Amino acid sequence: MTTLLAGCAPAATAAPGAPPPPPRPAPVAAYTVGVRTFTVDPASARPLPVTVWYPAERGTVAAGRFPVVVYSHGLHSLPELHAGLTTRWAAAGFVVAAPAYPHTRRGAARFSRADVRHQPADGWRLIRHLVRLDARAGDPLAGHLDVARVAAAGHSAGGFTTAGMFTSGRSGRLRAGIVIAGGATAGSFAGPTAPLLFVHGTADKIVPVTVGRAAYHRTTGPSIFLSLLGQGHGEYLSPGLPGFDQVLATTTDFLRWTLYGDEAAGRRLPADARSPGVTAYETRLAR
Repeated sequence: MTTLLAGCAPAATAAPGAPPPPPRPAPVAAYTVGVRTFTVDPASARPLPVTVWYPAERGTVAAGRFPVVVYSHGLHSLPELHAGLTTRWAAAGFVVAAPAYPHTRRGAARFSRADVRHQPADGWRLIRHLVRLDARAGDPLAGHLDVARVAAAGHSAGGFTTAGMFTSGRSGRLRAGIVIAGGATAGSFAGPTAPLLFVHGTADKIVPVTVGRAAYHRTTGPSIFLSLLGQGHGEYLSPGLPGFDQVLATTTDFLRWTLYGDEAAGRRLPADARSPGVTAYETRLAR
């Protein structure tokens, strides 16, 4: 096990135009969680239904701007099946936007595993939509989205989708990534470096842990690998099952560190992950 990258918060890469203001301090108390749905480009060849979980108070969006997490589901899945994790991220102070991909979601009329290669572009399409939504007068989320600070995360095929968003020439809005039970696509991890967290079961028979570790070793920025010992393809994402508490704590503090600049959260990461016989944790410095 190597030591945590304490003090190595990501460089603040500005979006086009004026540099964004410093992030607000990370929340110290949990929010209640609101939810809404909408469809990006409903009349297009690739309409994208999206579920959004957001910090709420008194029945409306909480005051302030919140970093955004784009969460991608796996094959034959749906955003709501990941709510055990995504709602807890929202309660911690993040707006989580989860698309239901046209040809890999559960119930897709024309299911196609190969369509995963198109999903990173869908993720970016969603980010552009959120940028416009934040400026749309009258929308409940307008003025509440810190679209200069975005993370991508996903499970299984959604992990590959997440990796595929980290390509050369990408916008500086994308600050960090979480790849759960996934790996890398061609062209992943090119361009500006960004902190990446990999979460993988060591007994995963669907996406072997060697695939996740190969992607981890391809990264050029600060990266972390959290192993769920003896676990399969994602049971650790279900509240109450072994490993969930460690995954939740590690992913939440990783997002606080990378999107809020919360150095204390970065220093907590090894302790978040520690559970003898359940997890193993390691980090790599940027090359």
